Amino acid sequence: MAQGINKIEALAELLERTGGDAQRLEVVRRTQRFKRSWIELAETLARVRSDRAYTRWGFNDFYRYCADELTLKRPTVDKLILSFSTIQSHAPEVLEWDGVAKVIPSYEAVDYFSRAVGKISPDDSEAEAAWDANEGRHDPGEVAPPRTKRRSDEDAEFLQTVRHAVFDEGQPVAELRKRFDPVLYPRPKGAEKLEILQKASAAARRLAELLPDIDGIEPKRIQRLEVELGGLREELDALAEEVRKGLERPAKKKPPRLKVAAPV
Repeated sequence: MAQGINKIEALAELLERTGGDAQRLEVVRRTQRFKRSWIELAETLARVRSDRAYTRWGFNDFYRYCADELTLKRPTVDKLILSFSTIQSHAPEVLEWDGVAKVIPSYEAVDYFSRAVGKISPDDSEAEAAWDANEGRHDPGEVAPPRTKRRSDEDAEFLQTVRHAVFDEGQPVAELRKRFDPVLYPRPKGAEKLEILQKASAAARRLAELLPDIDGIEPKRIQRLEVELGGLREELDALAEEVRKGLERPAKKKPPRLKVAAPV
């Protein structure tokens, strides 16, 4: 990370000293301020990709430019641009925040919200949201995107709860996952039981491996314990296999969604 930062600083100094392309210098400078305001960088990256400015700087590929010059990997770039688009569509007021009086959520947290929107209502088109946001400013003859299935009141309430946690409470991704993953990505029935059985089997195996290294236990007793632990592992593995087969069978109906308390 430090090497990447040093490279960015050196490039910024070089561009300033040699009178380099103004937009190119601005992108580099905004990369330097990434930690302070990822929104500025995301907005600029989206513009650079849209107008293909990177081709003026000797790059044929947008992601190659981001990797070689800005030391930003493709997954990071995609998250940045998607998160910026999500804010434009679902929380445009954030673009007016200064990051001091009102803390700007991390792009990881906004990305989590974006995935929640897609998970709850995958048919709810971003193009449709963008059309609604620009009502009255469309070109003559421009056709609106097809209207998709509306999310239920329960889904809308849940998404509002996630939105509140991300943009108003400023919760980090780890807290968001702990709070909302059970709703967004519910574990199938039996998954917890399988995990316990697997852990118990692994613990029995580990204990059997450690017994010979423990001083003071009679060899005959160690042998008896190893046999008993081996039998216990076979029994645990058989139970785990039964549970695993049950998990592999297609579910007959969707699991019920957990209730999530509305924000206070």
